[in-house]
Amino acid sequence: MTSLLHQFLSTVLLKKNKHYKIFWLTLSVVAAAIYAVQAILPAYEHEYVIQDDARQHIFWMQRFVDPQLFPQDLITNYFQSISPPGYKAFYQVLTWLGVNPVFLSKIIPLFLGITTTVYCFGVCLEILPIPITGFMSTLFMNQCLWLADDLASGTSRAFLYPFFFAFTYYLLRRSLLPCLISLALMGLFYPGFLLISVGILILQVIKFDGGFPRFSQQRKDYIFCGLGLAVGLAVLLPYSSESSLFGPLISVREARTLPEFLSSGRMSFFHDENPVRFWLSASRPGMRISFNPPIVILGLFLPLLLRLKSSFPLAKEVRSHVYVLLHLVVVSLFLFFTAHILLFKLYLPSRFTVHSFKIVFALATAVFLTLILDAVLKNSSKQKLLALGATTLIGVIILFYPNIFWKTGFPRNTFIVGQVPTLYQFFQQQPKDTLIASLAGEATNIPSFAQRSILVSGEYAIAYHIGYYRQFRQRLADLIRAHYSLDLADAENVIQKYGVDFFLLEKRAFTPEYIQQDRWLNQYLSLKLPNDLIAKITREALEGLQQGKVPALSKVAQSCTTFETDGLVVLEAKCITQKSGK
Repeated sequence: MTSLLHQFLSTVLLKKNKHYKIFWLTLSVVAAAIYAVQAILPAYEHEYVIQDDARQHIFWMQRFVDPQLFPQDLITNYFQSISPPGYKAFYQVLTWLGVNPVFLSKIIPLFLGITTTVYCFGVCLEILPIPITGFMSTLFMNQCLWLADDLASGTSRAFLYPFFFAFTYYLLRRSLLPCLISLALMGLFYPGFLLISVGILILQVIKFDGGFPRFSQQRKDYIFCGLGLAVGLAVLLPYSSESSLFGPLISVREARTLPEFLSSGRMSFFHDENPVRFWLSASRPGMRISFNPPIVILGLFLPLLLRLKSSFPLAKEVRSHVYVLLHLVVVSLFLFFTAHILLFKLYLPSRFTVHSFKIVFALATAVFLTLILDAVLKNSSKQKLLALGATTLIGVIILFYPNIFWKTGFPRNTFIVGQVPTLYQFFQQQPKDTLIASLAGEATNIPSFAQRSILVSGEYAIAYHIGYYRQFRQRLADLIRAHYSLDLADAENVIQKYGVDFFLLEKRAFTPEYIQQDRWLNQYLSLKLPNDLIAKITREALEGLQQGKVPALSKVAQSCTTFETDGLVVLEAKCITQKSGK
């Protein structure tokens, strides 16, 4: 029985055993579909629900459904301008065909996950042509993806995985046209990974002979590299003009003057007090190498097994295509450090490593386990029970590890459920050009659930383009001042300056604890940058509340309330204007 199991496991893919490939590929797709369905089911359990990141990158697409929504809205215009063109076109075309973009963002992860799985399976078989290896790689890849929110978001980064695996598959198969098409699509949907793919193409012309680098003698390598560079350049050129709509990217000097970029800030980046975190684990500047699920740490030991061919005979079947994993690591690290040198010019350094290492570990771990299983089964002919037990144990761990150890945490649920439907319905009844000013966290949900514009919100406080964020900060400074000023004229100024129609307030907004406990406002209480304008305004507001001073806006709250629900009140701007004029 052990010999039969060993033969089933380690038979190299040939025409006569093509059914093995179909069986394991089918099993891979089924597992991917199960994971995806588990992940997206929460999106259909409530009327008002949207994925966290979709609140930034999907909400504005409701303009495709109704072009009159969000007229001349700063936030909407900004997020629309920074969305990759292929990603925008994809959603726009399907909206024209009658598919609501928010609904599409909830269902598309299923199809992206399955496509990723098919190409991941193919890439793995190009490295080690054993079907069960491909199956394991797809399981690890799906577990990595559904423990994060990359696929679930339905945003542009969700598309990088199917396109990158397609690119890699066709590159290894030396299929030029599909490879270039995949490369172009990657650039149109997620340009950051286009740089990584082009880097991999460049490394194709460098070969190692006896441990020494030399240029390839294969003409096809140069064709792939040259055409890939041409496609990459053609796709990236338009981005420079589009990003200029909101000015240049922020400089390091300016970023260091903003509380938002401190370790406790909304755009937490500079961790001067913790350099280890800065370089390794911080979400924006760090490498963010994730060993999640933990089993993928085994992929680190694949190079060792490949050197011990006498102990692991199946290592001889590992093709030279395995070098694509090394190329991916080298290019990603090169771009990571380049992004630090050119800080913010290439967006965030972590974007060049966080996705790459997930891919490398998933594939490397699958190959590693296959070599181990082959050696165990081959050397255990007299210990059949031990061999079968080890094989079964590894199989159970691979299949059920996420559900056993993460339980309800797998797949990761990052959907936001609207808690105040009556509030959304109230704003939906207002004119489409309505503008709402609020410091409340619930304001973040209004564009998605009520399709109305807001003045500011922590979710949209993205500080990379100065043309956008300087306007945003000025709005925030004016709103905090109006919120806590003793003079109602400051609220009147916000109404007139921005055309505000309503103020949305939390009932506890006029207490010191509100400012101290609010994550967005609390960043401005840091003493590291005491001269920042918003920091000064926020500290003055807090000190006034602590001294028992009553903000002017709170005095008119009762008489100007036009809508009220648990914990929230809506004040009509016209009423405030009338009170201010008295």
